Amino acid sequence: MKTIRRLLYGEVMLAVVLVTLGFVSLFYFFDFVEELQAVVKHRETGYTLGQALLYVALMLPSHLYELLPITVLIGTIFVMARLAQSSEFTILRTSGLGPWLALRTLLALGLGFVLLTFAVGDYVAPLTDKAAQLLKSKYQGKVTVGKTGAWLKERQPYSHYAVNVGALAPDASMRDVHIYEFDNQGFLVSMTQAASAKFGKDDAWLLENVDHTEFKTANSDATRVDRSAVASFRWTTQISAEMVATAVLRPERMGTIDLFAYIQHLEANGQTAQKYEIQFWKKVFYPLSCLVMVVLALPFAYLHFRSGSIATYVFGGVMAGISFVLLNNVLGDLGALRGWQPWITAALPGLIYSFISLTAFTWLVIRR
Repeated sequence: MKTIRRLLYGEVMLAVVLVTLGFVSLFYFFDFVEELQAVVKHRETGYTLGQALLYVALMLPSHLYELLPITVLIGTIFVMARLAQSSEFTILRTSGLGPWLALRTLLALGLGFVLLTFAVGDYVAPLTDKAAQLLKSKYQGKVTVGKTGAWLKERQPYSHYAVNVGALAPDASMRDVHIYEFDNQGFLVSMTQAASAKFGKDDAWLLENVDHTEFKTANSDATRVDRSAVASFRWTTQISAEMVATAVLRPERMGTIDLFAYIQHLEANGQTAQKYEIQFWKKVFYPLSCLVMVVLALPFAYLHFRSGSIATYVFGGVMAGISFVLLNNVLGDLGALRGWQPWITAALPGLIYSFISLTAFTWLVIRR
């Protein structure tokens, strides 16, 4: 049995590595061609081809995370079909490799791909993606989510705060910060605008070039406005650098723990967190799709192939992988619009393809 596992694991891993290299190289080329526009646009600030190549390279782990289930499916289909065409799998079957033993063997290999996908998506990709954005911001000047910036809320014992961060600077500081303070009745108490802000070590932000406005009600009919400008101001808050980065950067690029902490912060402050909950559960379920893919590929070992017909089935594997990614993205957006349960929305593509793969396995392998 060790010899059979060594044969199958070696063939599948080699095929998956080659397919992954092909897809990653293709994405690298496309991203670099697209990045050439940024090189031309920001060449006056020193953004050269070398920085563009480094930026695109730092984005590769994110592509690898998205591609791994597809490449696992294509590589495994190719190996199973080739073994069936050369009658090697028939020899393995006569040597004692029954359907359920073959399924357990591939599931063990798929578990390894699950751990690899989780490690890339939860640890490697967030770090490299953040490094890529900060690298590019050195030449663009900032990282932003658009004209409106990123909004956060925080509840404190006697006040509620709405915070807007316009952009993140290359040195991890914040630009164009607006802080709106409301009392427990919902009335605006003060408004603070700062050109920049830094994260302190003791749960505080250090605001610089601050314009502070207070609205004081003298009686029921009149409100006095006091305005002052100070060079620096310390604002005590529990909003951390990771929360701001989650709000400014794309949530799908964040780690599972960071997403969970941000969801807890949103719920504690009465904000909707469904968008981030869907991304959190996607982070949980997406690596498990590698198990679904190896099960979906196993029935190809029990088909009878003619010469040259492997390419057709590999193309079918490519289409199945692409359809899985499309379904995963469409259901994520649809679930956010329709208000579905986040974990159901994230798990549904895997459940659908698990049903298809187990049905194919039962019909092609067990019954035939």
